[in-house]
Amino acid sequence: MYDGTTRWWMVRHAPVVGVEGIIYGANDVECDRSDLRSFQSLAKRLPADAPWFTSHLSRAQLTAQSIRDAGLVTEDPKVDERFGEQSFGDWQGQTWDAMRAADPVTYDAFWEDPVGNRTPNGESFADQITRVGAAMDDYTEKHAGSDIVCVSHGGTIRAAVSHALDLHPKSGMGISVHTLSLTVIEHVPDRLLKGKGGAWRVVHVNRPAREDH
Repeated sequence: MYDGTTRWWMVRHAPVVGVEGIIYGANDVECDRSDLRSFQSLAKRLPADAPWFTSHLSRAQLTAQSIRDAGLVTEDPKVDERFGEQSFGDWQGQTWDAMRAADPVTYDAFWEDPVGNRTPNGESFADQITRVGAAMDDYTEKHAGSDIVCVSHGGTIRAAVSHALDLHPKSGMGISVHTLSLTVIEHVPDRLLKGKGGAWRVVHVNRPAREDH
């Protein structure tokens, strides 16, 4: 399939609820799965005959289940924590204002390089790019020439695009990834530009599940 090209179909989970203004990151929070039309659209567009992956967080797993409930018959997704959202460690469940008030020195130091610095007991966006990229490389090798579906998170998909295009983390953070959007990334085994370019190409990013959006 695709002349040996491996195609990643990456979906961000359904909208989260009850966390406005909160740094939730890798916390397990609820999601709103009421947008049946978007799930039906994704069910029509995503490949069924493909390995499916989700993160360990319930919002990704429930979104994958909702797509399948909307009519797509596929194998049970495999859970891989490497596709999880960025962990903000001790700052998760707090507000930015609360973090500033509690420890202004650490807070100010973090913002000197917010994509490279780690929060207390957390990880940086650069760390997330490394772990997501490693997972993509592993499964691209294992399922070479196939479709792969991954239902995960906004940060995870930004990290995937950053890995594919070898972006600096600061550039990667500029990528918009809306809930229930679709991003497609391909790996070309013989590389692009007659073997002189990279092996990855991005087909589209942040495409709405429903074309009427």
